[in-house]
Amino acid sequence: MAKAAILRAAGAPLEMAEVTLAQPGPHEVLIDTKACGLCHSDLHFIEGTYPHAMPCIPGHEAAGVVRAVGSEVRMVQPGDHVVTCLSAFCGHCEFCVTGRMALCLGGDTRRARDAAPRITAADGTPITQMLNLSAFCEQMLVHEHACVAIDKSMPLDRAALIGCAVTTGAGAVFNAAKLTPGESVGVIGCGGVGLAAINAARIAGAGQVIAVDPVSEKRELAQVLGATHVVDAQADDAAAQIIALSQGGVDYAIEAVGRQASADLAVASLRRGGTAIILGMMPLDCKVGLSAMDLLSGKKLQGAFMGENRFPVDLPRLVDFYLRGMLDLDTIIAERIPLDAINDGFDRMRAGHSARSVVVFD
Repeated sequence: MAKAAILRAAGAPLEMAEVTLAQPGPHEVLIDTKACGLCHSDLHFIEGTYPHAMPCIPGHEAAGVVRAVGSEVRMVQPGDHVVTCLSAFCGHCEFCVTGRMALCLGGDTRRARDAAPRITAADGTPITQMLNLSAFCEQMLVHEHACVAIDKSMPLDRAALIGCAVTTGAGAVFNAAKLTPGESVGVIGCGGVGLAAINAARIAGAGQVIAVDPVSEKRELAQVLGATHVVDAQADDAAAQIIALSQGGVDYAIEAVGRQASADLAVASLRRGGTAIILGMMPLDCKVGLSAMDLLSGKKLQGAFMGENRFPVDLPRLVDFYLRGMLDLDTIIAERIPLDAINDGFDRMRAGHSARSVVVFD
């Protein structure tokens, strides 16, 4: 039995309850969860902005220690420290074999519909696994292609952030933008993902890193992590300020909020030939576009799901960046809380004044 935070209905608080995890199948890994970040993506499901089958266990930004593995698992072994990733990959579809693993639909990484569920409630009711992981639980049962072993000297509360926020934000810089040193970056939204993008832009040698957020505390954090300039997102002339600071607009504008206004601001901040990269989970009825003049100016618009990661390669490299003092994860963590305080953690997220809360398991 393992304690978990269960979502039974959209808009309801998460409930603490005991669940049972099945024994690992041939390609499955049982993990003792050690830390899990609270991500705004979880909040979208909790509040019902994005639909999901229920009851379910949210949580997807996690790290832990492998307890047991299935008979065919080759990527990890018991005792390994691992970071999980929601973009589980099959390894043989068109997206995987062409190097776009984050786009894999991952059907083969989930149990068949007629198989026993991975997670059940105390009364035997199946619990839906969210995003291949369900990490707001003392244990996770995942496909081996949903986790990767990392250096055991890496603190697991910091490692958890790499599972989503850092992979997404840094991936936007390293993988999607393929930033050339000296190019300019604007980051709209300085939560966990945005701060990771700012940090990665500094590592990549960006000439300017302009952080845009309505909260002064987050703008201050952005400067600690490498922003060269900050702009209040609520200023009427925010786009004009970014264009003036970058002398004509930024080469890359990274949207890390998931709102129509912030996506529009990203597009409005571009220089000729610039690219807007949308990372945030926007409401499903939102649309982002380029005008005829934007197209004539060579501007581009793209999504970058999970930072276009190749996580078996990217995550250990990001761990190495932290251990070498290049990647600052300590600043991103605002608080460490027990699982029982998770609803309070999401309330603080709604208030929007701090970066990442991390659930730490004993």
